[in-house]
Amino acid sequence: MKLSEQVKPISYVKAHAAELIRGLADHVEPLIITQNGEVKAVLQDIHTYEETQETMALLKILALGNRQIDEGRVKPAAEALAGIRKRR
Repeated sequence: MKLSEQVKPISYVKAHAAELIRGLADHVEPLIITQNGEVKAVLQDIHTYEETQETMALLKILALGNRQIDEGRVKPAAEALAGIRKRR
């Protein structure tokens, strides 16, 4: 389905809310909601939302790791493991 077909005004969403919610499970594409001709919100199914949140969390972890590498805040793996074994 084309993204342009997924754009609906808020008045349509109000009038067809139950139908749109049921349709979210069948269509993976998000529904773009406009108000006064401007895009204001996106409606998507919970499964897709959760996947997006998990992806964002992983990307944040990778970015943090890259930042630590750039700042030189790393140790060789052998040294890190030796420190862990020593604490046990």
